[in-house]
Order: sequence, then C-alpha cells, then structure tokens
Amino acid sequence: MTKLSPLIDPFNRKITYLRVSVTDRCDFRCVYCMSEKMQFLPKKDLLTLEELDKVCSVFIEMGIKKLRITGGEPLVRRNILSFFKNISRHLKKGSLEELTLTTNGSQLKKFAKPLVDLGIKRINISLDTLNPEKFKKITRWGRLEQVLEGIQEAKKSGLSIKINKVALKKTNQGELNDFVKWCGDEGFDLTFIEVMPMGDFGADDRLDQYWSLQDLRKDLEKIWTLNDISLTTGGPARYCEILETGQKVGFITPLTHNFCESCNRVRMTCTGQLFMCLGQEEDADLRSALRENINDDTLLRKRIMQAIDRKPKGHDFDYSRQKISGQMSRYMSHTGG
Repeated sequence: MTKLSPLIDPFNRKITYLRVSVTDRCDFRCVYCMSEKMQFLPKKDLLTLEELDKVCSVFIEMGIKKLRITGGEPLVRRNILSFFKNISRHLKKGSLEELTLTTNGSQLKKFAKPLVDLGIKRINISLDTLNPEKFKKITRWGRLEQVLEGIQEAKKSGLSIKINKVALKKTNQGELNDFVKWCGDEGFDLTFIEVMPMGDFGADDRLDQYWSLQDLRKDLEKIWTLNDISLTTGGPARYCEILETGQKVGFITPLTHNFCESCNRVRMTCTGQLFMCLGQEEDADLRSALRENINDDTLLRKRIMQAIDRKPKGHDFDYSRQKISGQMSRYMSHTGG
C-alpha cells in the first residue's frame, strides 16, 4: 500500500481526525438535531458499507489516526458490524490509532460486547437528561430506560464511556449537579456542548435553547471544585477535573470560545460529502470521485487533497442581539455533530 502525503491545511494544521456519518437515520428525533417529520435520503444516495470502508481506508493511508463513526444513529445502519469488523483491520496493523463512535445508547444492549470484540475501547453517548419526561420531550420518541440499560451493558462490557450532554437552557439546566454526580458515581467522564445554530428550527426556539457554557461553568463552581487540565483526546473539548469525584469534564464551546486554531478534523456525510468545517457550508463531493472509477483511487485522493487545501481558518457561529448569525441550513444530523 502506497504511503500518501500527509493532510496539511492552508493554516499548517495537520488533519488526523475523520468523523464519518454512516446514516442519516435515527430512532430518536432530538429537538436540536433534526425535525420531527424528517425527510430521510433515498438509500441509493448513501454510500454502501464497502464504499465507506474504501474512503476511510484512503484517509487512513493519508494520515488519519482517529476515526469516529456517527449518524444519525450509527447502530441503526443495517449490517453496521460488518463495517466495524472490516475497518478494524487498520487498528490491528497500527495505521489507525483509534476507532470509536458516538451513539444515543438505544442499541448498546445489543451491540456493546461485539464492538469491544472488534477493538473499540471507548465511546461517546449522547444523553441530555436523567428525567424520563424531559428525555421524551427532548428526543420526541426515545425511552430513557432503554438507553440506561444500554449504558450499563456498555459499562459491563468494558467500554470506557464519556457522556455528551447538550446544554439546553430551561430544559436540563435545573439538574446540572445531579447529572454531574451521577456521572461521577458511574465512573463516566462528561462533556458539555453548546447548542449550535444548525437546521431550520426557528430563531426563537434556538435562542430559547442556548445556554452559554461560561455561565454553566460558573454554576458548576458553586458546588464543585474544577481544576483545568491539559488533556487532549483529539477533539475540540477543553477539560477540567472535578476534585470531589476525580472525573474529567469537558466543554465544547463553538460559540463562546471557538476551538478553530487547533482544528484537526474533517467530516464526511453518509452520501460522501466532505465538510472541511462544521460551521461552513462549503463541501467536496467524494461520492462521484469514488464511483467514477471503483478500481482507481487517484481521483478520490486528488479530491481529498483539494478539499483540505480549502479548509477555512474557522467558523463564525454567533448568537447576538437576540438574533442568530452564522446559521447553517443543514441539520446537525447531516454531519453527525
């Protein structure tokens, strides 16, 4: 296998982290992620599992070291374990350092043990509340009991778990400290995420949801002792340690303090669109390059390099003066966060 040139963007940032959405479908309809009556893509538009494997493999050849699988909900994609089994060969060879996924937890009771057997060591689980009624309101369709059972199965299977919690003003604001305590008791790390202006939900709804993590951290510090630490996990979170529990807590702040200066990531959708920045609309079409000549990767590699050369310096989300600027028309589920 030919070693390809490393992926370096115009701002001398080395791209080592690829997020790949394997489906736009999900068994939830979270209010900040997708419409309740979501129109999903025709299956013919999605990359096949074999095509996903091929694109990911080329990226790994080009220097990608961390591969995160997302959705939608990745574990609802039919035969997804076959994809994980095939792509895990790069872990065994040492060319890929980490294969992981982000999930809503609903399918973990079935999939946790097989994922561990395929070399996955840690996962992120999206969970915004421990209140069953609030959970149903946020996810529209979800059952908290099912998710908690999946989380316990993942824990029992030996997966390291980090909980991703979107900060939603007025919705999960009141259970902040109970949630931190639960994660600490269970041995889970925790990352808070600011809600991002993606998708057409209506400006009023989005502004009502937005809770600055600067304010959230101040609320945490009324109860807990937070010490900043220099931990890096390949993603955008800035971490601290809670002295009382020993757990790591991260803050992903695309609005109040963006993380663009150290951005090492690109995102590919389930249709082969490569987004060089979560907060910009520009993309590159990898599907046509892939399908034009299935036996020759030359065009695919060229298009990837051209896309990296167009990676912007940063995004420009902003909530100001009671209006939203920098809003993306695509839904969060399109690129999997």
